[in-house]
Amino acid sequence: MFLPVTPVLTLAATLIIMLAANSQQNSNAPSTQTPPVVAPTPNASPTQTIAKQTSSAATAWKIDDTHSMGLFRVQHFGAGMFWGRFDGVTGTISTSGTPMETLALNVVIDTNSVSSANKDLDSHLRSPDFFSVKEFPEMSFVSTSSKKLEGNTWSVNGNLTMHGVTKPITVNMEMTGQSESARGNKIGFEAVFTIDRSEFGMTYGIEKNAIGKSVRIIVALEATSS
Repeated sequence: MFLPVTPVLTLAATLIIMLAANSQQNSNAPSTQTPPVVAPTPNASPTQTIAKQTSSAATAWKIDDTHSMGLFRVQHFGAGMFWGRFDGVTGTISTSGTPMETLALNVVIDTNSVSSANKDLDSHLRSPDFFSVKEFPEMSFVSTSSKKLEGNTWSVNGNLTMHGVTKPITVNMEMTGQSESARGNKIGFEAVFTIDRSEFGMTYGIEKNAIGKSVRIIVALEATSS
């Protein structure tokens, strides 16, 4: 049996309108979809920095007398420069900070170890005219404070005792190197400074200009951590 065309079209149109209305209602309805869960991100302060760790623990070093020495230079008769050396150099060094900031020294020199490569001169240097080794068998430098300068250099204040006289002096110490080896941790320093020997009661030869009073001293130290 056939339905009249007009009622059929009317029915189709009604179905289309109903479907369109239902679709519009679904699109306007609030979405029930669960939003994705986002893990909270820890708050980071824009000014947060990582502090640089430094160590203030002190390291003790023992001076190696085999690889350390003291040199001195003085003018002879207003002409050439006479050199001598001390082989008996002992003592301790203390450093602290990473990188190193402070430096302390206690250096002792055996005056009897003076050497000029000439036996007669060595005997004279050991006599009361100069180092008077029987009366003053040692000279020493004991630091009282230090200040870090540029590079590997420190300004070190301390007391120099020589020929029975103690005077405050300031020397610049250069760290010449530091290493770890099979023979232990090692560190090296060198100091170059000048003194007036007459201030220490050593005046022989000054009056006649036979030997100058200004003495340049070089101390080279190698030490091993104890």
